[in-house]
Amino acid sequence: MPRTGVLFLNLGGPETLADVKPFLYNLFADPEIIRLPFTWMQKPLAWFISTMRSQKSAKNYARIGGGSPLRKLTEEQANALRDRLAADGYDVSVYIAMRYWNPFTEETVRQLVTDGIERVAILPLYPQYSISTTGSSLKLLDELWANDPQLAKIERFSINSWYDQPRYLDTMARYIARELDALDEPDKAHVLFSAHGIPESYVTSAGDPYQKEMEACVKLIWKHLDRPNDYTLSYQSRVGPVKWLSPYTEDVLPQLAARGVRDLVVVPISFISEHIETLDEIDREYRELALEAGMRTFRRVPCLNSDPDFIAALADMVTPYLGDADKQSAEPELSSIA
Repeated sequence: MPRTGVLFLNLGGPETLADVKPFLYNLFADPEIIRLPFTWMQKPLAWFISTMRSQKSAKNYARIGGGSPLRKLTEEQANALRDRLAADGYDVSVYIAMRYWNPFTEETVRQLVTDGIERVAILPLYPQYSISTTGSSLKLLDELWANDPQLAKIERFSINSWYDQPRYLDTMARYIARELDALDEPDKAHVLFSAHGIPESYVTSAGDPYQKEMEACVKLIWKHLDRPNDYTLSYQSRVGPVKWLSPYTEDVLPQLAARGVRDLVVVPISFISEHIETLDEIDREYRELALEAGMRTFRRVPCLNSDPDFIAALADMVTPYLGDADKQSAEPELSSIA
């Protein structure tokens, strides 16, 4: 009977301060992150950016405990999904493949071969598709499968985009409602959806659906939330001099304060796990900016992490790719590369 695996795709993050510079190099050496006209420029530019940014980034990681929690949280999500599927009777291994840090995608897919996996459901942990996230990871998988006859025998099923998954939307709406209801005047607060940005040219020139899917996702969440509050979508974490998707979160915050917004609830809409962009950029930089601009309350919606309803959403997405042959009595195990 075929052995089935679920493969999580994620960004990865430096686990120690010593990891920060090589992690940044891996990130910016990816041509899907920074698109250049000449391939020979990629590695020198990645070295330059990682060298220039590493000291500042290391300080940011030091403030959140000395490294990214992303691997730990992704492993917890994998364990939770494994347990959820086991409760439904499925004997399925769950694997973790990080694009820019451990456990690297290349190592994890070799583990698929070692474990005798014959088919795999691929689930990027990005609700909205972008060529810089899901697209980059899937492109790497295509290359690995094309160059390895053993991997080529493993059947793949990819879930490329899931911003409109009903349980995910319900869970997001519940998280936002909880933060609103903690305020003295819940209906008067402004809700700011802050999404990770991408260069505008990805959308206008390369046809990236990210912006369209992000806007649709926010509208769907708002429909599930059903509250009278005003809301705004903005973009954060831009890098370099090129124009990124706008409006930028750092510009929107003082604009909202100038309009009289005093209570703000920020939703990290493109992030399902806590990491540097939520724990430092939003919780520290944007909080300080909002309060200095005159807001009195700044609340941030936590990431979903391993919320049981969110894990149920992930299970709903992969279950159609599991067959009766995956229903076993044996207890499945989480598989990842250290």
